[in-house]
Formats: sequence, structure tokens, C-alpha cells
Amino acid sequence: MPNLDQRRKLIDALERAARPLQSTADDYRAITNAAKSKKYVLLGEATHGTADFYRIRADITQHLIVKEGFDAVAVEADWPDAYRVNRYVCGSSDDTEADEALSNFERFPVWMWRNTEVLAFVNWLRSYNHNTNKSADQMKPSGEPVGFYGLDLYSMTTSMSAVLAYLERIDPQEAAAARARYGCFGQFITNPQAYGYAIASGRWDSCEQEVITQLMQLQRKARLYVERDGAFAGNEYFSAQQNAELVKNAEEYYRAMFSGRPNTWNLRDRHMFETLDSLSAYLETRLGRSARVIVWAHNSHLGNAAATDMGRRGEFNIGQLVREKYGDRALNIGFSTSRGKVTAATDWDGPAEAKTIRDPLPDSYEDVFSQLEKKRFFFDLRASSEAVGLLSEERLQRAIGVIYRPETERVSHYFYSSLPLQFDFMIHVDETTAVQPLPSFVHGRAGEMDETYPSGF
Repeated sequence: MPNLDQRRKLIDALERAARPLQSTADDYRAITNAAKSKKYVLLGEATHGTADFYRIRADITQHLIVKEGFDAVAVEADWPDAYRVNRYVCGSSDDTEADEALSNFERFPVWMWRNTEVLAFVNWLRSYNHNTNKSADQMKPSGEPVGFYGLDLYSMTTSMSAVLAYLERIDPQEAAAARARYGCFGQFITNPQAYGYAIASGRWDSCEQEVITQLMQLQRKARLYVERDGAFAGNEYFSAQQNAELVKNAEEYYRAMFSGRPNTWNLRDRHMFETLDSLSAYLETRLGRSARVIVWAHNSHLGNAAATDMGRRGEFNIGQLVREKYGDRALNIGFSTSRGKVTAATDWDGPAEAKTIRDPLPDSYEDVFSQLEKKRFFFDLRASSEAVGLLSEERLQRAIGVIYRPETERVSHYFYSSLPLQFDFMIHVDETTAVQPLPSFVHGRAGEMDETYPSGF
């Protein structure tokens, strides 16, 4: 614990450096100006259930789409669930309302994407794409709508079904062969953890070769399928290929859970990074130029893991992989809060609750930020300043996923980080409000784990 003089020096320096958020159009100008030349803008969140974070991300995203011409939003969600939303916002869907388009999000934690803030953004994005396509003077140079895509790993069975549905329509003979390959999972298709355990215990043969073969077969026939399909041929083929890629990576993920490998986190974040890269490459073939993508995910996925406890455990994340490959072509923005309400569960698969966030632990980043007179602000952590220098000292940082257990907060929800090495900007809202879930029922899917399992992030 620093002495009072050191703490006062820190607070004074931060007060001078903090840029207030006052709910005006100019609030995020420094951030959006910094994004002008970027390929990726990574927008985090300190919890999966805070309305303020979703709203601020949407505000920044809308500006980047309208003013800076960004091409897509990629989120911490499974590909097939988000792709239904993509079809809706791009005007190629049978869904008539955003709530319908979001209805594929039915596994725990449903509120993470089925909430009023995401609903409002999806409505905005559909309207923007529709109006832009109607208006020649506002038309994006590419004429391509702005898409909405998922990056995550958990939809193995749904992705298998999506591959089969695509092939049934485009190549029924190949669909039969694909069904036989995926049939390798046998009785374990309804229980991926049991599949991983059966492999590890020698009671079942791995399906690794089958899922790799299926992906390669789909890739081999790419030209034929795109030529054979209709108006959205390229999009639908690319979606099928991404689903096949997801099945391959999910099979490895489930197998690794019981194989003695130390960490499946890296498999998941590697998959999300590779999906982001594949999406960018695909968009670039359609746009004829470099694609620019906005990413929404938890701080733990987007803040550079090398600057945190995660790195010391041998874990990496999307933020670190993006930084290593793209350097200053990416902008990384984190979020924090000190108190308020958050939508979270007490136990896995438990009901969503509006839970009270405890006051932060002494000398954590959140505790320090709460001492400022400004209560909604951001820091430019790229600057050479006294404040940034003082923030470089490692401190505890809070992370709340879909589970929040205040009674074990230090162990469950805090880790050490060096903030300026972790993010380029940090947005702080001292007292936040809980996100409001849309009416829904949680439905488990055979063969699929809940979103964010097992970390909660």
C-alpha cells in the first residue's frame, strides 16, 4: 500500500490526464481519431452484464462505421448464432425483427447477446445498411453492407448442422459423405466432454481426421459451390467453411480438455484470432482493399495478455495475437467500473440476476479511479505522461464474467496487470447499471457447451 503522499500524487496526475465523458458527440473524439488508420479496433468490457459498456461500445462502433468506413463487427459469440444476425442486418434474412434474429442465442448466458442494448444496435445496423444501399451519395465505396459475425468456439453441433444444411442444398451427394464423417462422434455427439474423456481413456477413437477431411473437402470444391449457388453464393460458402473450421477446432478443444494439456484457453483464443483473420481476408476479396473490423469481447480476451497474470501462466489472447501480428494497425480499448449493478449468475446455468458490485479492493486500478472527482472518463494510455508512468506499476484489476461471486472476489475476479501495456485507452464509468435481458428461455444444445465455458469470460 503506497503512503498518502504517493497516493495523492497519483490521484492528482490522473485527474489532470482523465478526459471526461459528458454524453456529448465529442466524448470519444480522441478515440475515434486514433482509430482513423487502424485495421482493427478492439472494444472490451470489464463484465458481461453492464449496460454502460454495451452502450459505449455501440456509440463508438456507430461512429467508426459511419465516419471511418469500418466494414464489420465481430463479437465474442458463436459463428452460426451471430450469422443469423448478419443475414438480418444485411437484408438477406427471413426474420422480420431484430428480436427474431437474436433468437439463436439460447444457451447460457442468454443475456450476453440477447439484451436491450444489443437489440438497439442490431436495429441501428440494419437501418444503416438499408439506408446506405438506397442512397447513392452515402453508398460505401464497396457497396457492401456492414456485417455482424461471431468468433467463438462452442457451437460444434450447430455448426455441423449448418455444414450439412448447406451441402444438402448445394451438393446432396457430398452431404451424405459429410454426414458419415461427422457420424464418427457417435453417441458422444450429445456430450462433448464425454467424448474428450473417452478419447483420453482410450475408449473411443479420435474424430480428428474426419473433421479435417470434411473441411478440406469443402475447400476443394469452393469454386464449384460458389458458381453453382445464387445471389449470396460467396457469403454462404464462406459461412459453411467457417462452420467446418469451427467443428475442427472444437473437436480439438474438447479432446484437449482431458488429454493432460495444461490449458484450453489458448485453443479458444487462437480460434477466435484465426476466425478474425479469415473474416478479414474474405472481406478483402469482396472489397478489393484492406478490411477494417471492430471487435467486441471481454477485456480478458482483448487486453494484451502478456501484460497480465495470464502471460505468466503461459496464456495468450486475441489482443496479444493481434498486437504481435499487426502492431500499431490495431487499437485496443479497455473498460472498468468501481461499483453499481451487473447482470450475472451465481452458479453456472443459474438464473440471471441484477447483482450489486462490491466496492473495489484497496489500491486496485478501480479503487484508484474511484478517487477522482470525474466519475466518467477515459485515459489515453499511449501518451508519455506522469499519469501513464504511474499507471504502469502493476495493480490488481477486476474482471467479472457471467458468474459473479462477491464472497470470493479476490480469488475469483482479480488479477494483476500493467494497464498501459495492456490497453491503448481505458474507459472508466465509476457506477454502472446492469444490462436488461430480453425475454427468453435458456435451452441447452446437444453436443455444445455454454458460452464462455469454463472460464466465464
